[in-house]
Amino acid sequence: MKKVAFIFPGQGSQKVGMGKDFFENSEIAKEMISNASKRLGINFEELLFEENDNLGKTEFTQPAILLVSSIANEILKSQCEIKPEFVLGHSLGEFSALVSAGALDYLDAIELVHKRGLFMNEACAGGGAGMMALVGLDDKIVENICEEQRENGKQVWPANYNMDGQLVLAGIKADLESLVDVFTEAGAKRAIVLDMSVASHCELLTSAVENLRPYLDEYLKDEFLPVVSNVSTEKYTTKDEAIELLSSQLISPVKYKQSIKAIEDEVDMFIEFGNGIVLKGLNRKITKKPTANVSDMKTLEKVLGEIND
Repeated sequence: MKKVAFIFPGQGSQKVGMGKDFFENSEIAKEMISNASKRLGINFEELLFEENDNLGKTEFTQPAILLVSSIANEILKSQCEIKPEFVLGHSLGEFSALVSAGALDYLDAIELVHKRGLFMNEACAGGGAGMMALVGLDDKIVENICEEQRENGKQVWPANYNMDGQLVLAGIKADLESLVDVFTEAGAKRAIVLDMSVASHCELLTSAVENLRPYLDEYLKDEFLPVVSNVSTEKYTTKDEAIELLSSQLISPVKYKQSIKAIEDEVDMFIEFGNGIVLKGLNRKITKKPTANVSDMKTLEKVLGEIND
């Protein structure tokens, strides 16, 4: 059996209808969705499968994505005794990874990330927060521009290192908008301010850190399978490490591409769990190791075959 790493997507992977094939074909999925609805008092069947305005709101987006990823992972585990070498996720996806690693019960995790979304909203409320996608610039150039602009009083930070030439910034939306021409003149192929009111993974979320910590302490288990940190790109296996790293994750950039590069030599393939192929697409640009995805029953069957090839 191949050596694998399980990987889990974050916000931006959501779509109405995600998880429906699992729901229609798996008792595991039906039970998990029912239990999640009871735990949070949210009708997850409506949130996931019917057109609505809530799926795009971070306090609903986060539990929805985590639930679908956890369902996909749980169904695979029910049909195959494979044990990952380690797990990792992109931003929110690190919490899905912690569920897979045995660090969090999925229902505790759903409540935890629901609160995480609320705390992020509270931290950014009325502050004009936003995010920007940059394409075509080296990391160092972006980092230097951000540092120079912060010295000039603007609030902008690198937030997501997705792959070479693709970086997302966070900060005050007006400051980001004012820098579009600066990044374009520096060689960016695209500099797009995103339609978001939360600035993830930057200092604007400092107030959310202390709000989240008590819940991390309450819900995390003492030991678990190795998880690769977004913050450090290194593996951790204990509750104390998790509390510090997940608290820091709110205000630190997601080092996704660095994490994949740090561990690619230790596995034969990656398996992405959840809606779509966001991470699979990034991995094509980061590593030569193959990435499979489990997003419905058809892709599940394909992955089960690939694991045993």
